[in-house]
Amino acid sequence: MAEITGIYAVSHTPVMTNMPDAPAPARREAAFRQFTRVGQEIAATQPDALVLVSDDHLHNFFLDNLPPFCIGVARSYPSPVEGWLKIPKQQLPGDAALAAHLLQSVMAAGFDPALSMELTLDHGMMTPLDLAGIAGAIPVAPILVNTVQPPMPAMRRCVAFGRALGQAIRGYMGAARVAVLATGGLSHDVGTPRMGQLDEAFDRGFLQQLEAGGLDAAADFAEARVNTAGNGAEEVRNWLVAQGIAEGAPFETYHYDGITDWYTGIGLGRWSMTA
Repeated sequence: MAEITGIYAVSHTPVMTNMPDAPAPARREAAFRQFTRVGQEIAATQPDALVLVSDDHLHNFFLDNLPPFCIGVARSYPSPVEGWLKIPKQQLPGDAALAAHLLQSVMAAGFDPALSMELTLDHGMMTPLDLAGIAGAIPVAPILVNTVQPPMPAMRRCVAFGRALGQAIRGYMGAARVAVLATGGLSHDVGTPRMGQLDEAFDRGFLQQLEAGGLDAAADFAEARVNTAGNGAEEVRNWLVAQGIAEGAPFETYHYDGITDWYTGIGLGRWSMTA
């Protein structure tokens, strides 16, 4: 039986690596320190594998084929897909056996995710891994959630999917220790006249709902208010998958700052596994 050694969530945006000096020094360094902290904490638990929950920004999937959930079951993943992303090209090792177990388990639990053996990971996973200093250090099992084009999975459906994933991880016999990292959001708009405008009230409210614990409150808050927080805020679904994996345990916010120079509400934290 596998132990979940830690469940973390962080924001992602390519401008953190492409324009690292855009914010004032104190603000950017405060954010970067927290990414380093997350990476160090994950590494310190010595996980055998890392389950990554993020979204595909229309690189692997497009309007002709856009599943609500997809599990990568490859032995390795070439990354990043964006040629303009200022992150070294590399092959991330995959944990195909764990990913196949997750796929089979969630299907038995009533979910029907797509599978792929040919994912190329984009900035949604690579930027946080690079900033955390753990890119390529731990075999990954990537899970993609559709957060870019309706119809998207309902917020509560993401929590339920996460619960099924959590049960599958805990029931896995092929590894002793597995960590989880969800990435995305928080408030931001991409490719619209609102780009650069943030909704800090949404961000802080969402984090407060996670901090209070429980399975449904954060999902209901997001379902009711995400439309005001920008099209990129739909990525909080990734956080809700992690909330389900954590079985609604309280969240500890490490850091939040609405950084308009990075066009994104930047949040980081972890779920309490002892609550």
